[in-house]
Amino acid sequence: MPPLSRRDLLQRSASLALAAACLRPAGAWADSAPTRNVAELTGLAVNLGDEGVLLTYSVRLELSKDLEQMLLRGVTLVFVAEAELMRERWYWLDQARGEANRRWRLGWQPLTRRWKLTQDGLSRHFVTLQEALDAMRRTTRWRIGDPIASGDEAEHHVIFRFRLDTEELPRPLQIGLGPQSGWDLSIARRINLSAAMR
Repeated sequence: MPPLSRRDLLQRSASLALAAACLRPAGAWADSAPTRNVAELTGLAVNLGDEGVLLTYSVRLELSKDLEQMLLRGVTLVFVAEAELMRERWYWLDQARGEANRRWRLGWQPLTRRWKLTQDGLSRHFVTLQEALDAMRRTTRWRIGDPIASGDEAEHHVIFRFRLDTEELPRPLQIGLGPQSGWDLSIARRINLSAAMR
């Protein structure tokens, strides 16, 4: 059999690639389709005590395939949890009585093939992305403010936010980011202390 010309070889290769793509299982298309981010609050509780105002939260957090690909390509994602303790005033703007925030930097380390999660300068390494996300998903007894006098609960409320900080992304990735961009990952909730203590 004579050797194939370059043109014939390319034509046969293209035909074989097209045939392989057509024979791909139906479920494989769904796996490669990008999914949207999921961020929802599954639990939020406030406790008052001698230590101060303590917040406990849990978040359901799932990253889209696009965000996972960005992580694997070396982009670091920054997640922020913020809580504000506010005192309501009828005669003026609400008064801030306490504020707390936590920041996590999540990145992929290709040399060690581990996920690195950094908070307050301390780093932890995880084998899987889900383990790293689990470390951010819940916090218990997080002190967000000083103790409140008994009977003053009705005048106070807490504003809680959990979000992906898109301002920490590289500049080229920030162009066109918005709620419909697929990068939106944020939660905001307000809870009155009087309702939380019932």
